[in-house]
Amino acid sequence: MLNRNASLRLGRVKPRPAETDDPRVRVDIAHLRALETRAKALRFLPRQPARSVLNGRHASRLRGRGLNFEELRGYLPGDDIRAIDWKVTARAGEPYIRVMTEERDRPTLIVVDQRMSMFFGSVLNMKSVTAAEAAALSAYRIFDQGDRVGGIVFTDDKIAEIKPARSRATLSRFMAILAEANGQLHAEAPETDPIRLTDVLRAVARIAPRDHLIVVLSDFDVIDAETERLVSGLSRRNDLILGLITDPFAKDLPRDLSLIISDGALQAEIKTSDSIQHAALREFASARVAQVLDWQRRFGVPVLPLTAAEETLPQIRHLMGLGPK
Repeated sequence: MLNRNASLRLGRVKPRPAETDDPRVRVDIAHLRALETRAKALRFLPRQPARSVLNGRHASRLRGRGLNFEELRGYLPGDDIRAIDWKVTARAGEPYIRVMTEERDRPTLIVVDQRMSMFFGSVLNMKSVTAAEAAALSAYRIFDQGDRVGGIVFTDDKIAEIKPARSRATLSRFMAILAEANGQLHAEAPETDPIRLTDVLRAVARIAPRDHLIVVLSDFDVIDAETERLVSGLSRRNDLILGLITDPFAKDLPRDLSLIISDGALQAEIKTSDSIQHAALREFASARVAQVLDWQRRFGVPVLPLTAAEETLPQIRHLMGLGPK
């Protein structure tokens, strides 16, 4: 039986020498910047196409920008009676309304997993590359919509925080940190006890207490009851989107591998040629995916399932009901 909190170090497979500069293995800042023009094909506004996973059929609708209180003033003929402040009206003896204005922008936090569990790909991209591309596409498009953008990029041992700002410099800093974290992933990385997603979500809750758009891009390796509690809380106070990054390898494990699993303290070798261990590994991988997908049903959190086996942008467009482009 595999420990639920164990972590598969599939990224330990060493890339072939010719692949080390391959953008399917690692991305650089130039690659991420080149996605800005292509990002215009996406939309993160409340009004979504009918087939979009963000349109409210599968999860809560995106709420968009909030409202700021501007002033109290006397009621005038034609004012919306729903804007009447009944407490002030009772004290003053005449009707008063609350005047609200739409916020000029909405803060967005894009959270990107670049741990070693993400440094694996069996068909097209490394999962870490798919996550980085999805993060860059989202950040550029949301910034272009006029909203503030920031992010959290986390590796096995570091969490880099960039607070949301309506600033090209902040956006560029986010891309640079993301490219650096992605570029540091390699097959010979030393074994470490990786940062838990729970710790990252605590940082998210501190930076984005409410009324943010939060996009989390991860394979959700090593999650527990506290992770679930944080996801539930963030979804109640913010617009939360989960990008679940997977690879088809987990569904179709070869039967001739020796894998190392770890729970952060102990390690064990698993041979997939053993039918019992092979079945346990498949169940381990599918259970994690099923748990994240279940959050969509229970908490109204939209989940965008992204596979590293396909190009990133067409997948996101399909999930948003935008069709091919």
